[in-house]
Amino acid sequence: MIAVRKLSARPGIDVCTVPDPQGRPGQGMLRVRVEAAGICGSDLHAYEWSSGYEFMEERLPVTLGHEFCGTVHAVGPGVNDFAEGHRVVCWPVIACGKCEGCKRGHPEQCRDRSIIGLHRDGGYAEWVDVPAGRCFIVPNDLDPRIAALAEPLAVSVNSVDLSEAGPGDAVVVLGPGPIGLGAAWVAQHRGAQVLLAGLNDDARLKAAQDMDLKHVVDLARADLASEARRVFGRDADMVIEATGHPDSVSQGLRLLRPGGVFVAAGIHARPCEIDLTRFVREKKQIRGAHDTTRAAFVEAISLLSDNGGVLSQLITHQLPFSRGPEGFEIAKGGAAVKVMLVPDHAEEENGQ
Repeated sequence: MIAVRKLSARPGIDVCTVPDPQGRPGQGMLRVRVEAAGICGSDLHAYEWSSGYEFMEERLPVTLGHEFCGTVHAVGPGVNDFAEGHRVVCWPVIACGKCEGCKRGHPEQCRDRSIIGLHRDGGYAEWVDVPAGRCFIVPNDLDPRIAALAEPLAVSVNSVDLSEAGPGDAVVVLGPGPIGLGAAWVAQHRGAQVLLAGLNDDARLKAAQDMDLKHVVDLARADLASEARRVFGRDADMVIEATGHPDSVSQGLRLLRPGGVFVAAGIHARPCEIDLTRFVREKKQIRGAHDTTRAAFVEAISLLSDNGGVLSQLITHQLPFSRGPEGFEIAKGGAAVKVMLVPDHAEEENGQ
């Protein structure tokens, strides 16, 4: 089978031919035939071999990909809730089960977790074996490419959950990548008034408008504070940052009303500085929103099932696994929102 793999501790990825899995899956495992897998920001960090991804070196070579959907082909011993033919998506975080976060029932807080597609083989291949306990069944009539959006959308749902945004709230979302777009859509879907901001992000802001987001702004052409005041007529109640640029943190905090909530969902390459005195006096809050929760994942699947036509606008490109490096280069550019990779046989069938 064709697989998109990280072979060594250097920039780049490789398209490889690897053997199909043999025998029955292991205890508690599912063998999934992958139908679609999205390229995520963490995949791009592995591709570029960014600082902070050195943990992968001892695990190489590894097949990348953690945002995927597929059909169960075989079940391992001890699996009772899944059967051959079920279409599934995967929450790729495997918790240790021993730390305080795990003991309290919050695997997303695990200190010793591993990630499918980073620590162990993931979904950029025709077959992948994954723990059944990390999988969710999705409707068989849901397009697998749309279903593969479940993991990133669950991250977006979690960021909105942490912001506590609801009907009537004024919410600014910074960054129109997949997580920011998803968060803006979810917040608006819950009844909030939302302003989504980007910088020289014409294609992504166009996708936002196609998703029926009512207020978008390109900061290359307008001032954020002025635009927020025009849209809301007041300070923001919540700001969700999904840019990965530290300057956005201080910029977003200035938009908040006293007591407002700032959710940092972006991964930042360097520290940021904030006016701590003003922050304390105005009693603002900062909350980190990495990863997601089981409840958010379930909600994401439901949202995709009910609103797949709108949320499919997140998918801007599709390529076969054999063109994986090209897909990664597209994903690095500002013209893409979500690049979806599919098995070569599926691409050939769609082209017929």
